[in-house]
Amino acid sequence: MGESVAEATVTNWLKQVGDKIEADEAVLEVATDKVDSEVPSEVSGVLIEQLFSKDDLVEVGQTIAIIETEGENEEVTVEIEETVAPEIIEEVTKTIESVKESLAAPAIANSNSEKFFSPLVRNIAAAEGIGAEELNRIPGTGSEGRVTKNDILEYLKTRTNKSEVETVNIVDAPVSTKSAPVSVSGGDEIVEMDRMRKLIAGYMISSQQTSAHVYSFIEVDMTNIVKWREKHKNEFEKREGEKLTFTPIFMEAVAKALKDYPGMNISVDGDYIIKKKNINLGMAAALPNGNLIVPVIKNADQLNLVGMAKAVNDLGNRAKLGKLKPDETKGGTYTVTNVGSFGSVFGTPILNQPEVGILALGAIRKVPAVIETPEGDFIGIRQKMFLTHGYDHRIIDGALGGMFVKRVAEYLENFDTTRTI
Repeated sequence: MGESVAEATVTNWLKQVGDKIEADEAVLEVATDKVDSEVPSEVSGVLIEQLFSKDDLVEVGQTIAIIETEGENEEVTVEIEETVAPEIIEEVTKTIESVKESLAAPAIANSNSEKFFSPLVRNIAAAEGIGAEELNRIPGTGSEGRVTKNDILEYLKTRTNKSEVETVNIVDAPVSTKSAPVSVSGGDEIVEMDRMRKLIAGYMISSQQTSAHVYSFIEVDMTNIVKWREKHKNEFEKREGEKLTFTPIFMEAVAKALKDYPGMNISVDGDYIIKKKNINLGMAAALPNGNLIVPVIKNADQLNLVGMAKAVNDLGNRAKLGKLKPDETKGGTYTVTNVGSFGSVFGTPILNQPEVGILALGAIRKVPAVIETPEGDFIGIRQKMFLTHGYDHRIIDGALGGMFVKRVAEYLENFDTTRTI
């Protein structure tokens, strides 16, 4: 799952009880807050028990299934029995039995609640005599406000009188029913948001409520870069097997500007500023289903243009195929989004928390422009675009925000057209 992932939601069981499983074969699909992943089996055998159901929240390190393994012949079985210490076998057996007993424990009845509680949380609540109504009042810090193990353990520390726990009569309790949405006109289609869209919606609202968004705009002359790329793109693709787009050139300029202005490469935690050591660039990517994901190029300032192009293409392609690893969307310090790929001249993106800056790249267009020469000014056709720099005014003022995006523009307009790649 990756070091930074603490919990995941079971989204689909690919194997059912009784199915044979080969080593490294996917058993189930799980979803973290940003990425869907398959969980492979480390052994070959038969799936004899699923310890969690679809939509259950699982903490990293928890046992999620029991697979019965069997040696190919008697000799292998004997060798295993001789090399594995009896006390280890006994400990493993106790662990499995403990998991089975915990799952068999009576769960908290919450039929009149729309909140979700994992089996672990329900079992702790049952052991501590916490009823459904009391459990619903515990604030959750997990995904979508879910109550985690730490939440309920912290609550138990402050819970003073267990005898005051309220008893819920399930028979008499009113059952909450959710009526299906009805189309007023009769011709409209009402579709529930998928899991990722719900997460994105929550992130966007949370970011707007957290940061004071302000924007600076600057126009950039991209004529020299357009000509340089046109000259080298075919040779680059033939040699490297990769397409040379404008994106790695933009990312290179942003990485350089962040080194010049490290005050943009920070995050905010309450009243404290966290100065990031590494420059990790997020690259917003649109998915085929219309959703959005932000893979991260780690240590982007250490890559040359070839390495940047390969990283951009690799992450972009795997994002569209749903093959990103959870850690590849973590740890970003600054985000770049290319709104120009859809023809937009400029946009006002929302900050990717807890970052304090985001750059939107507008479409490159041919426009008439004033060209200054020693012989005087004249009108010519130039390839131009707008950069939109969004930043958190809680910690970034207009001077720094403006100087940063100006420096990005300077790196682009002063691009060395004699460089080779």
